Amino acid sequence: MRKIHLYLSLPFGILLTLICFSGAMLVFEKEITSLTHPQRFQVEDTAKEPLPLDTLIRMVGKTIPDSVKIVSIAITNDPKATYQFNLSQPRKASLIVNPYTGEVISQGGKTPFFQTMFKLHRWLLGPAKNADGSIGWGKWLVGTSTLVFIGVLISGYALWWPRSRKALRNSLKIPFKKGLRPFSRGLHVAGGVYTGIFLLVMSITGLTWSFEWYRDGFYRLLGDNHHPQQTIPSQSKDKNRKNAPKEPPRTKNTKTEYHWQKVYDEMLALCPDFKKMTISSGSVSVQYDKWGNQRAADKYETDKSSGNIKKITSDSNTQPTNHLRGWVYTIHTGGFGGYFTRSLWFVSALVGALLPLTGYYLWWKRIRNRNKKKKAKIKEKKN
Repeated sequence: MRKIHLYLSLPFGILLTLICFSGAMLVFEKEITSLTHPQRFQVEDTAKEPLPLDTLIRMVGKTIPDSVKIVSIAITNDPKATYQFNLSQPRKASLIVNPYTGEVISQGGKTPFFQTMFKLHRWLLGPAKNADGSIGWGKWLVGTSTLVFIGVLISGYALWWPRSRKALRNSLKIPFKKGLRPFSRGLHVAGGVYTGIFLLVMSITGLTWSFEWYRDGFYRLLGDNHHPQQTIPSQSKDKNRKNAPKEPPRTKNTKTEYHWQKVYDEMLALCPDFKKMTISSGSVSVQYDKWGNQRAADKYETDKSSGNIKKITSDSNTQPTNHLRGWVYTIHTGGFGGYFTRSLWFVSALVGALLPLTGYYLWWKRIRNRNKKKKAKIKEKKN
């Protein structure tokens, strides 16, 4: 078991350190960004009422190209908070807007530091996909390293398993005043014991973003029998496009968007205690500030021509697939228990980044001491 633990760790240790460290950095991304870039989240002048959404849409629409459309607006239940205008292109593009003046404050999305941490965590700064659509080397390395990490953690617990109470007590202590080697050994053993379960949970859930075969099997095992739709051959797609009725050309400010203020007013009356509301053409998503699934949301279907609410689907009545995938994300990021579990996930990920480094150090010291003993024996024989 010791050799399995060693041989799995040696080639992937540095990669695991990078993956765990970058994951730890992402735990409190929003809180850190709000401190370093407060203008993205808060506005100073709140003495007057926010401008109507249709007015804001017109003002923001003048700042973007004609080919780009405002697809949704995200609003939080804070009078000092900015609005986020989500755009049709490029992918995940958004603008941060002052709701009282209509001023575009900045582009949305991650800051350069957290964008780097995200790419490092997901793809080791490499490509997620190749040009032909196959999995990129960065994504493959992250997935493979995570699979190996599961084996390392399980073999580590097998090696640690104590045979007596005294051995158990000693293995759970980290000596801080006995030198670097005892400290490294204590951190490696005790740190792994304390955080290994959480790291296993992160690894098992995180693999759903790396390999399609794992994701399909994982969700089927949890009772999700949803199968992705088969892709339509290109010839069939072309025929369908020719036979399909032509849609009217899209503009930046369509009539449906002028009803968003009416929808917002109705939603405020229905959901006064909301945390975040995302309004788009024909639908509204409402999230609440509570523990548990952080992607849980009530869905409201609205009439595109009038803005009237047509259908309400509470989070408890949504498809099990959405529930399950939301829970997997929440568990992976540690958001289900508020700051307590997120702090626990943060510390565990940091310890996870240190485990390979302390392991390398202990392995190097063991090899070095072994070589010293061999040299000493050779000298004794010569003498």
